[in-house]
Amino acid sequence: MEIERWERSEEISDAEKKVIQEIWSRVYANCEDVGVSILIRFFVNFPSAKQYFSQFKHMEDPLEMERSLQLRKHARRVMGAINTVVENLNDSEKVSSVLALVGKAHALKHKVEPIYFKKLTGVLLEVIAEEYPNDFTPEAHGAWTKMKTLIYTHVTAAYKEVGWAQ
Repeated sequence: MEIERWERSEEISDAEKKVIQEIWSRVYANCEDVGVSILIRFFVNFPSAKQYFSQFKHMEDPLEMERSLQLRKHARRVMGAINTVVENLNDSEKVSSVLALVGKAHALKHKVEPIYFKKLTGVLLEVIAEEYPNDFTPEAHGAWTKMKTLIYTHVTAAYKEVGWAQ
């Protein structure tokens, strides 16, 4: 059942887009720190994901990860891609284009299993909810759940498009 839910991308209403963009403006003001928190939690919860990062795949200590310039650089790139999606929520072609580029790069160049995007977007929601609890109302949670599904659906569509085979 859960896989079916993830495969479907529900339409994000204008009100939900506004909620996503308002919360994101606060998150993105602390882009690097929040991005690093997301990646550290991701790697702590899913250590197998580190296999795709030669620069920090052997790091176990979250403090060491936090100090890694490569991890910080990747955090900025992840947050930048999400920012582009959030800024363009009213332009579905731009959203599709950005996420297709991310998906294709991770499928073809980095050979990352697509399940990690599902895991990463889940961690993204956890961290935002914890760091911005006053903003993360049930309405916001619903909007962000649709957002993570949108990201995962578009990224995995790009995997399918390039004929990803595990």
